[in-house]
Amino acid sequence: MRRREHESLTAGPVCPSTRSPRYTCRKLECVFSLGHPSIARLLTIKLGSGHAACIRFNRSGDLLASGRLDGTIVIFDIETNGVARKLRGHTRQDWKCVLWDLQDGSRLRTIRFTAPVFIAELHPNTHLKFVAALFDDQPILVDATEELVVKRNFQSAPKRSQLDMDEATEKILAQDAKQTTTVTTFSPSGDYIIAGTNKGWLNIIETASCQTMFSTHMAGGVITLLRFAPGGRQIVVNSSDRIIRTVHFPDLTGKNVDFGNFRLENDHKYQDIVNRLLWNHVAFSATAEYLVASIHMNHHVYVWETAHNSLNTILEGPTEELSAVEWHPYKPFLAAVGIDSGEVHLWSVIAPQKWSALAPDFAEVEENEEYIEREDEFDVVASEELTKRILRQEDEDIDVLTIDPVKGYGDHQEGGFKMPVLLHQDDEDSEDEIEAIGAGQYRRKSPGRGRDRNTANEATHQNGRR
Repeated sequence: MRRREHESLTAGPVCPSTRSPRYTCRKLECVFSLGHPSIARLLTIKLGSGHAACIRFNRSGDLLASGRLDGTIVIFDIETNGVARKLRGHTRQDWKCVLWDLQDGSRLRTIRFTAPVFIAELHPNTHLKFVAALFDDQPILVDATEELVVKRNFQSAPKRSQLDMDEATEKILAQDAKQTTTVTTFSPSGDYIIAGTNKGWLNIIETASCQTMFSTHMAGGVITLLRFAPGGRQIVVNSSDRIIRTVHFPDLTGKNVDFGNFRLENDHKYQDIVNRLLWNHVAFSATAEYLVASIHMNHHVYVWETAHNSLNTILEGPTEELSAVEWHPYKPFLAAVGIDSGEVHLWSVIAPQKWSALAPDFAEVEENEEYIEREDEFDVVASEELTKRILRQEDEDIDVLTIDPVKGYGDHQEGGFKMPVLLHQDDEDSEDEIEAIGAGQYRRKSPGRGRDRNTANEATHQNGRR
């Protein structure tokens, strides 16, 4: 059963290792052609709906979901930049995951855990299975197909060979037992779970049996992010050792995978050699030709070419540090979250106007030219001929119900889910009454603050009308 797009999974708590910024949305378009290094910036619009803690595009890229600090999930429509849906299922770090049905905004399942949730991700083929990494606890594979939810734990300790087990000391075995999983994701086929631990180990777990099939020491610190490339043959690993690694991933779709000869090889490593700063977030481009990352204590967004391991461009957006950064699944379109202001900045390619697309004989000119018309170019057509044309057009059947896919946007739209629009959307945002008073410090605005000014303005306006 293939996962339906109208299901989404939300987790209550925010990862304790990440900062909790205040979020609104702003569109900051940056012209960066994928094959051209020139950059131009244009601030166009600001969207606001509470204080989000994370962002993520859906599969088709027409929706952008942001999770607010008060537990509300706000879904933005990328085409209109408006709020398409609000999902209210969390109130705080309530240690639970909620499976939502975006068709009507209802809750399909609510699963509670015994610890905060680092991250949770849906199975790629069935929407009623997901894996969750818990804080200071073993990760869990959840099957919510039936009303009685089935939870299956799997180990965070790495799998060692018999030779390593014979040579391992009690100290090493004790350290393995204390390892915790900090991030999890499914393989593209969903047959395996890829998990990263707080000791830098990468484990491959079989989904059917929850048994660890392969382990390798990947990083020298906590693994904070795992993300597959769209093709599924590359995975990016971000860790606290200040190095981003892209790893070539073998094919795991076969039934008889030989894990005895299984190897994971690093393709490239990306790091800030000068300042040695941490990378906040990493994402692949739509074609996996580029890798984008945000950096700690910096407002730049770095874009590398994965084929040449070279820095392609640096996007300079707002004057604040950026945390989460996501790339649109089908377009050269970026979304990054500012930590201080909590705004979501969007970069996109602004296509130049091509007048030749209106008519083949259109041509661009550098300066005005005097046009010499043909003899019969602007002749008035007889009214009888116009009447015949109108009558012929009236007999044609016009289809106003079929929605044709956008040309050049991809075949992923055919038969895809389209979230219905709710006309009576609740626009009340209680978190909009919170203001920043310092670095990482917030307070709720006074109830009477701003009302006196509004009252005075209203009275002045009424006196002026009199």
